[in-house]
Amino acid sequence: MSEFTIAREETETGGRYVTTVNGHEAEMTFSKAGETRMIIDHTGVPRELGGMGVGVALVERAVLDARKAGIKIIPLCPFAKAQIEKHPEWQDVLQ
Repeated sequence: MSEFTIAREETETGGRYVTTVNGHEAEMTFSKAGETRMIIDHTGVPRELGGMGVGVALVERAVLDARKAGIKIIPLCPFAKAQIEKHPEWQDVLQ
């Protein structure tokens, strides 16, 4: 797992993963699709944090949480989709 401290904020219909690095906030938002699926719909990383692996860490955290909860991920966000495709070891959580 990454060296970033990532919090998961959740509502009844979705939520986000968020981390603050060097005073800049990065997030990845998701929606719940029933009890067994999560739709990752957006990843936002400020330019100041580019190249640090923050976005990858957010996706990794969602993958680990999905495994733990026994749910599948539908990656509508192009960044999340690309990262899961680059990591074959994460593809077990794909819907």
